[in-house]
Amino acid sequence: MIIPAPHSTSPFATALPRPEYPRPQFVRAAWLTLNGPWGFAFDDADQGERQGWWQEEAGGSSPFTSTIVVPYAYQSQLSGIGENAFHDVVWYRRSFSLPADWAGRDILLHFGAVDYAARVWVNGCLAGAHEGGHTPFHVDITALVKPGENVVVVRAEDPSTDMTLPRGKQYWHERSASVWYTRTTGIWQTVWLEPVSPVRIDRLRMTPQLDDVALELDIHVTGYRPGLRLRVEVAFDGQFVADDTFALQERRLRRRIGIVDPEHRHERLWSPELPNLHDIKFTLLDPDGRPLDEVSSYFGYRQVKVEGGRFYLNHRPYYQKLVLDQGYWPESLLTPPSDEAIRRDIELAKAMGFNGVRKHQKVEDPRFHYWADRLGLLVWGEMASAYHYSEESAARITREWMEAVERDYNHPCVVAWVPLNESWGVPRMPGNPSEVHHQQALYHITKMLDTTRPVSANDGWEQAGTDLFTVHDYSPDRQTLLSRYGGEPADATRHTPCKRVLFLKEFGYQGQPLIITEFGGIGFKKGNWEGWGYSGAESEEDFLRRYREVVDALFDCPAVLGWCFTQLTDVEQEINGLLTYDRQPKVEPDLIRRINRS
Repeated sequence: MIIPAPHSTSPFATALPRPEYPRPQFVRAAWLTLNGPWGFAFDDADQGERQGWWQEEAGGSSPFTSTIVVPYAYQSQLSGIGENAFHDVVWYRRSFSLPADWAGRDILLHFGAVDYAARVWVNGCLAGAHEGGHTPFHVDITALVKPGENVVVVRAEDPSTDMTLPRGKQYWHERSASVWYTRTTGIWQTVWLEPVSPVRIDRLRMTPQLDDVALELDIHVTGYRPGLRLRVEVAFDGQFVADDTFALQERRLRRRIGIVDPEHRHERLWSPELPNLHDIKFTLLDPDGRPLDEVSSYFGYRQVKVEGGRFYLNHRPYYQKLVLDQGYWPESLLTPPSDEAIRRDIELAKAMGFNGVRKHQKVEDPRFHYWADRLGLLVWGEMASAYHYSEESAARITREWMEAVERDYNHPCVVAWVPLNESWGVPRMPGNPSEVHHQQALYHITKMLDTTRPVSANDGWEQAGTDLFTVHDYSPDRQTLLSRYGGEPADATRHTPCKRVLFLKEFGYQGQPLIITEFGGIGFKKGNWEGWGYSGAESEEDFLRRYREVVDALFDCPAVLGWCFTQLTDVEQEINGLLTYDRQPKVEPDLIRRINRS
């Protein structure tokens, strides 16, 4: 193999939370996790900046009187705090020392995600800021670090009741209710340091081209100077299939490289059934051939497209059997408690016969996508919604969504994008042209960033231009489902299953594949949680009967080319999962698998 295992832990990590490599599709060998205990303080009066909490020594008694375990939010049990009260501004502080062999290199400080707005100081100097609670950012702290101990301070602001923030399922009241869950404030993904060369690869896009048996590369270089070269090595199952070196004429390199031995290309395709991955390594060379930077990655040789009213995977019609996945855990909320927990969720979904998930109202941890790539699971990537529309909320959604699409572009598991869901954040869309244009703009921006995947512009209803005809229908009755979807796809547009039109009147059905992207929601108490579901089951036998009734009904509708069952797990007050909140199957997974294979 030509790359280090992306799931290996930091060489500097000890018994720390979430020690695995946090950016598995863009791997450099040297890094240092900053997960673990940090000094912590609530700032309910928002006085920290005025009082200089960001200074190396805050003066007088330190405000950082509490300890929090990063990367878990203060509302979670694993943070060591577990408090659900509103605290809109929180601060973090910790010290670190750089390894001696990092001397002379640029130092980047990375944050996987901080909800919602962050400001970062290093050794008393402002290093950078970021807005957007679900996407990564980094700051270059080369000029700020020094030998010995360094101090990083983070201020995070997450207005609890601001309905214009892209908040997803995070509730704007203190206690969860209905379909809304506990909030996540502040740092909720890994924080880490990385030494880099001043001349380095800083952006990488890989697009498989099945018809040409090739891989299209789009690479950006920081610190470009004439004479640089880039070596690209590709291996499959430990055997090299491509090795070439290119001269860089500018800071951006676009090349298409052939994959050797095209007669074996079908054996090397990626799919949920055969999740084949190619390893790839990029080495940036100076004019004398000395390595300046080395990045390892992987790609799946696969293609998705929508054509003639069908969804295709690798040129073949593909029936998607998805399950809605909220991505919450009882002990850690939005943050997966461990890498093993991520893998177990995917393995349980596959054990029940699902070939994909729709990640709901959350830009998921990159490690989820990594395991979906490796284990074989389709993923629909979705943006967290706001709930009030304004020009500011539209701008916030657009900026963060663009970052999310860019982050996850290279993952073969991602096969569809969902920028909006059920008109959340655009509640007056049928009568408000601005909101309609916002939906259209998000669709076209997504297509601008990624021409290779279909887009469900407003999943569920009130669609205004979309690649997929998606419907949410929680009817528990077989005959109702058959009457709505048993005919031609265009016939389904006459119905309003959630009392919403499926297409806005100035648009309409144009031959897109019909996929029922939310249905089921069978409530069944099988754990310690009280709650609700869209329909109720009294026993395991009743649960299986209800599940079989709605799934078989959709299988019996020729126009339906895929579905997404609600949902994978119970979440807080919702008990409509196939698994309990602590991931115990409510019925034997193989029984669900048999129904899904009907």
